[in-house]
Amino acid sequence: MKGSVFHRYGPPSVLKIEELPIPQPKKGEVQIKVIAATVTAGDCELRRFDIKPSWWLPLRIVMGIFSPRIKTLGQELAGVITKLGQGVEGFKVGDRVFSPCDINMGAYAEFNCLKTEPSLTKIPDKLGYKEAATIPTGGLNSLYFLKLAKIQPGQTVLINGAGGSIGTYGIQLSKLYGAEVTAVDSEIKLDTLKYLGADHVIDFEKEDFTTGSKKYDVVFDVAGKTSLLKMLRVVNEGGCLIDSNPSPTGLLLGVFTKVFTRKRLLTGLADAKRQNLEHLARLMEEGKINAQIDKEFELDQIVAAHEYVENGLKRGNVTITIEG
Repeated sequence: MKGSVFHRYGPPSVLKIEELPIPQPKKGEVQIKVIAATVTAGDCELRRFDIKPSWWLPLRIVMGIFSPRIKTLGQELAGVITKLGQGVEGFKVGDRVFSPCDINMGAYAEFNCLKTEPSLTKIPDKLGYKEAATIPTGGLNSLYFLKLAKIQPGQTVLINGAGGSIGTYGIQLSKLYGAEVTAVDSEIKLDTLKYLGADHVIDFEKEDFTTGSKKYDVVFDVAGKTSLLKMLRVVNEGGCLIDSNPSPTGLLLGVFTKVFTRKRLLTGLADAKRQNLEHLARLMEEGKINAQIDKEFELDQIVAAHEYVENGLKRGNVTITIEG
């Protein structure tokens, strides 16, 4: 099978297309013919290994100290089940499915094997592979954090870094919850953010929302580049700041915020439960949210896809079509 691999950390050019052995499903796993995958900012960070200091060592141990041990990236996929491992129930060969990948990733290849629990989910009949492939990272993370915030109709929500996969889903879900949404990102993405339903947009290169007089019930930080303390300043009393880039510093600040203020700092890792993936797929099938696919690439164009995402141009999702 064809797959994208990298043998050293570095720029997009380290990605190569090579012939790889077809993986076989173990107990509790299924083999999937991958139809679509995505390129996320997280994929690019892992490829060049640009990781926050607090996570650098544990992730480096997992990925490979001196060179990548995990050689095929790709965190989410959609495809067709081609083989069942021992003990698999509830799925059959031919089922259309989508899922986040496990720690070994591997979506940038013609085949991958994944456990059915807890995340493998059937694709609704009216939903395409490319659309489904965008749900596990952007949709799932956005849903998880916005549920933590318990948004009520009429509340004000600011999303910092709203133009990526998580942020574009965040705008749409916040509007479904009845919130008034302010979206922050670069100027080239503002029209897209308005199209997705943002009531107000801010070009972060021209305006620093943390220094203004406006305050919000919920500040959802996706970008991870702004001081948490600065963002807490623009959170209303009784409101919350969502830190989608968890770190020990953020966890500690969350404790102090809870003890000494009436604000909350929420962080954590999204729980990839099938029921949440099914919920998001159902919303998409019903036309209540969309995948916001910016560009589509073929597997042979993986370098160009990574270059596009790494340059900060992505508005929503970038998909990879896997052909074999």
